Amino acid sequence: MSDETGSSQILESAVDIAWNVRNNITKAADVVERHLAEIERRDGEVHAFNLVLADEARERAAEIDDDVSVGRDPGPLAGVPVALKDNMCTRGIPTTCSSKILDGWKPPYDATIVGKLRDAGAVIIGKTNLDEFAMGSSTENSAFGATHNPHDLSRVPGGSSGGSAAAVAANFAPVSLGSDTGGSIRQPAALCGVVGVKPTYGAVSRLGLIAFASSLDQIGPMAHNVADAALVLETISGHDPMDSTSIQQGPLEISKELDWGVAGLRVGRITDLPEGASPDVNERLEVAYDELRSAGAEIVDVEVPAFTYGLTAYYLIAPAEASSNLARYDGVRFGSRTEAADTNAMYMATRTDGFGDEVKRRIMLGTYALSAGYYDAYYGRALKVRRRISADFAKAYEQVDVLLTPASPSVAFKMGDKTSDPMAMYLCDTYTIPSNLTGDPGMSVPFGTGESGLPVGVQVLAPALQESVMFRVAAELERRSA
Repeated sequence: MSDETGSSQILESAVDIAWNVRNNITKAADVVERHLAEIERRDGEVHAFNLVLADEARERAAEIDDDVSVGRDPGPLAGVPVALKDNMCTRGIPTTCSSKILDGWKPPYDATIVGKLRDAGAVIIGKTNLDEFAMGSSTENSAFGATHNPHDLSRVPGGSSGGSAAAVAANFAPVSLGSDTGGSIRQPAALCGVVGVKPTYGAVSRLGLIAFASSLDQIGPMAHNVADAALVLETISGHDPMDSTSIQQGPLEISKELDWGVAGLRVGRITDLPEGASPDVNERLEVAYDELRSAGAEIVDVEVPAFTYGLTAYYLIAPAEASSNLARYDGVRFGSRTEAADTNAMYMATRTDGFGDEVKRRIMLGTYALSAGYYDAYYGRALKVRRRISADFAKAYEQVDVLLTPASPSVAFKMGDKTSDPMAMYLCDTYTIPSNLTGDPGMSVPFGTGESGLPVGVQVLAPALQESVMFRVAAELERRSA
């Protein structure tokens, strides 16, 4: 990070923090204080957080230090501060989805991933800002104000997990969790110069993740480096009997293969990839192919014809699911209420006052796509396209082990540049959306810089449950990044 931003030059590794805390070399309390000091120093200008849990973090750190002092192992994430996207339920702690309609709401339970993090010794340090209900690509749609890119405060951090990406990039926390429905982890990770991972659908429990589009949403880590992301993903993955979409298998095993290299792996270059990436992003992608080839990988040209239809299918399927999921916010059961003359008027007033413009736009689009007379023409047809996309990716993976694409079409753009043009904003997710539709894993790894010295991310895609191979390629790119 450049000195011009005033950000810390010290990027603490989660792996190192946990090792030092578990071996009584470093106190968890000291780790927490360092990160809280950085948040205090700089989050006023970045606005990564909706809520900083300073007291709770200090209390948790003291518990971890007590465990170490009596010989108890706190776990693989001992003392590691973690920032949570503010759409993950935390018992008794406000969870807002950056929406007025949930302002101040305190869930009665923890998300499954929150329990897993705590069991592993992690310290929840705060709840991060996002595009309202995770709908956006710039974190400018938050009801509580936009988040800024720590590398250049005049630019966006990406979205919708922009707060989580910015928190890691600014060294407010070594790792964070985001949710990815159409690229909402990988695109902001690319723009902020951090690692961001969308796991296989069902590999991480969604219990306690406030739903946007249930067949697409997935929780994943963001981190300074590939090893930290692997450690966090291993911690939060695994079957959850309380989540009907959870895959019945144990936690993913990734870390042990990070140093295996890429010799003999087949890396796919998609020859019919949709156009739209800027020259600097394309240049870094070509360098990535060259570096992997020099490391022993075979570069194989493949076609994924339906890739180009991903954006169209997504913006029918995701809003349709959102219109159903967001129907529960009616001013009756929880959240805010706007009083009116009768119940129907109260419903209307509450939703009018509580939802922002982008959320309303997607609810209306989704409701229309599901309505009588239009269901088959729009939603039904989009589902057929989704199946075609899955088939095309499956065919490509018969020829290669992983695929490489840009993670974002460009480096971080200026605040306000795309807010008046929803379609321009939607195009930010061109390269990330298809893997949400297929359910396959994908991750963005920083790979040099582009325009104005801003970070560029290369996206690594892999077949379902092949995270270990995906991470091997990402680790090699990390070693060779410039």
